[in-house]
Amino acid sequence: MKEVLKDFAKKWLKQAEYDLEDAKKAKDWKSYNLSCFLSQQAAEKALKAYLYYAGVEIVWGHSVGALCKEAIKFDSTFEKVLSEARALDKYYIPTRCPDALPEESVPSEVYEENDALNTLVKAEKIFSLVKEKIRQT
Repeated sequence: MKEVLKDFAKKWLKQAEYDLEDAKKAKDWKSYNLSCFLSQQAAEKALKAYLYYAGVEIVWGHSVGALCKEAIKFDSTFEKVLSEARALDKYYIPTRCPDALPEESVPSEVYEENDALNTLVKAEKIFSLVKEKIRQT
């Protein structure tokens, strides 16, 4: 079963890498809300990849912070990205749903280039750590 989970983890990591690349493209297209969301998704999928690789058979949830806390149980190194993980949770729903924002705002009009850059940096840090951990074993 462990080898199956490792193969599954590699698929999750591969998709995380695609999401990260798409987040960069969305930033370049000035679709900043989409870039923020895809950065959150990349970090979420990378952490799920790590947890599967660590042997967790069922990984649930979309909170990057919660997934990072689970990863810390297997490797305390993930403590160094916990702040970034928690920050990315803010970009899961509001970047897509107009009813998650105040007044008449819509996600496409609220997020700015700086938001996209900041979320990309956080997601890349998490992705890089996961990639390093998966390569080490």
